[in-house]
Amino acid sequence: MSEKILKLFIEKGFLLDKEMLDFFNQLGDEGVANEILEKIQVVSGEKVITRNLIDSNLDKIQPVFRELDVEKKKVVERFFVNVSVSVEVKKEISVEEKGKEVVLQKNPLASSVKIISSPIIQNKKLEVKDFTRCFRNKYNFFKKLLQDRAELEYLTSIDKISEGRGGNRNFSIIGMVTSKFISKNKNLILEVEDLTGKTKLLINHNKEEIFEKSNEILLDDVVGFKVSGTRDFLFVNDLFYPDCFLSEKKKINKEVYALFISDFHIGSKNFLEKNLGKFVDWLNGKGCDVGQKKNLEKIRYLFVVGDSVDGIGAYPGQEKDLKIKDVRVQYEKLAEFYKRIPKHINIIQCAGQHDAVRVAVPQPPLGEDFAEPLTKIENLYLVSNPSLIEIGGSGEKSGFKVLMYHGAGIIPYVINEIEDLRLSNAQATPAKAIKHLLLRRNLVPGHGGFVYIPDAQEDSMIIRQVPDIITTGEMHKVDVDMYNNILIICNSCWQSQTAYEEKVGNQPDYCKVPMLNLKTREIKILDFE
Repeated sequence: MSEKILKLFIEKGFLLDKEMLDFFNQLGDEGVANEILEKIQVVSGEKVITRNLIDSNLDKIQPVFRELDVEKKKVVERFFVNVSVSVEVKKEISVEEKGKEVVLQKNPLASSVKIISSPIIQNKKLEVKDFTRCFRNKYNFFKKLLQDRAELEYLTSIDKISEGRGGNRNFSIIGMVTSKFISKNKNLILEVEDLTGKTKLLINHNKEEIFEKSNEILLDDVVGFKVSGTRDFLFVNDLFYPDCFLSEKKKINKEVYALFISDFHIGSKNFLEKNLGKFVDWLNGKGCDVGQKKNLEKIRYLFVVGDSVDGIGAYPGQEKDLKIKDVRVQYEKLAEFYKRIPKHINIIQCAGQHDAVRVAVPQPPLGEDFAEPLTKIENLYLVSNPSLIEIGGSGEKSGFKVLMYHGAGIIPYVINEIEDLRLSNAQATPAKAIKHLLLRRNLVPGHGGFVYIPDAQEDSMIIRQVPDIITTGEMHKVDVDMYNNILIICNSCWQSQTAYEEKVGNQPDYCKVPMLNLKTREIKILDFE
C-alpha cells in the first residue's frame, strides 16, 4: 500500500511526510487518499502533505470519511486526536458530502458555502497533445449537448455526407469552426471539422436572419448546422449554439443578501482606500439607519471577483503607478479590511490577472506564498478563477449556483471579435459580452486570444453546470442583466481612472456594490463613491 500511495501523490506533484504516509497505510484506502489530495489542492498551494497542513485546513476541505466502515472511522478519529483537533471544533463545522461538492459552514451565524467547482491544474510543460486532447474533449462535450436538440434532424458526421447525403436533401452536422471569411459575393464561408473530417459551409448574405446570426461566430466555436449540399460544399439553412438555459428563476424561502464587488487594486496610487473603508464601516452599521441595520444582519455572502490588489509587474512600467511596491504588503493591507468585516458574512474571493498567481486560466486560489494573511481569515474562502459556488441552500433544497469569473482578456476579446458588440461600445455594458459566453457555454471561446492551460481530462473553462448567477470583474463597469433566467452581475472598481483607461476612453464606475435579495431577487446598487 505504501508504494501505491507514494506513487499516487508523486504523480500529482506532491510529497508525503512520514506521519501522513503511516496514516494512509493504516486506513488502507487509496480512493480516500486521492479524494483528500483533490480537496487539499483547492485550498492550499503546499506541495508537501503534512499532518499540520491537514489540521490547518480541516474546516476548508471536504471530510471524505463519512461513508467509511467503523474500523476505518476509528483510524480517522485516532489521527484527528493526534493532530489536536478537539471534539468542540468538529461540532462547529457543518459539512455535507454530495458528489464532488464541498459544503462548509464555519460558524453558526453564517450560511453554508458549497464549493461545487474550483479547478486546480498543476504547472507542467505543455505539449501539442495536451491542446489536442483538450479540443477533442471540448468538441465531444458540446456535441452531446447539441445532438439532443430536436431542430438538428438527420444528424450525421462529415465523413458520411457523401454516402447517401447531399444534393437537395436536408440534414445536420456538428462542427468546430476553424476558419471564417467573406467571399467576393459577400457570402460567409466557414470551414468546420468534426472528429471524422472537414468541410466548407456557405451562408448566403440574402438570408438576412441567418447571416446576421452567423456574423457572431468565433473561431473554435462548436455549432450545430442544418444544411444541404455535398461534402465539398454545404449550404447553411440554420445554426444553433450549445447555449445556457434555466427553466425558472431561482429563489429561496429565507431573506438573505449577497453582495458583489471586484477590482480593489490595493497598492495602486489610484486605490480609493477611503471609499472601501466607508463600505466596510457600513457593513458594521456605521452611518446606517435602523432599517438598513436590520438588512445588514441578513447579509451572508460577499463575492470578490479578482484583482483585489494591483500586483507587481502586471504591465510594463507599473512601478511608477504603485503606492505599495511589495505584493505581500498589498495583501496585508487587504487582510486589514477583511478582518473588519463581520464574521457572519462569508467572503468568497477568486483571483484576477493582477493577483499573485499565474496569469493563465484557470488561475489557482491565492496561497501562503504571497497572501499568507488571507489564509488565516476564518470567514474567507479562496477559490480558483473560475469557480462555481452554491449559496443559500438548506437541507435538500438547493441554493443559488454562482459562477465567479474575473474575465481578464476574455471579455475584451469577445467585444473586439464580434462586430455588433464592438460597434455598440459594449465596454460600457459588459453584460452583453457575458451573454455570448453563456450562449457558447464557454469561458474561453477562441484559442489564441488569451493565455490558458488546457486540461486534458475535463476542460475547466466549459460551463458544464448552468449557473443561476454569473459575476465578473475586469471591465470596471457595473452592469446587471438577465439571459435565459440567468442573472448577470458585472462589477465596478475601487480604483480611480488610470492613465491607460483615459487613453482608451474607458469611464469606470467607482465603488458600486450590487446587493441581491435571494428571496425576492430584488437588486439594489449601493453607492460608496
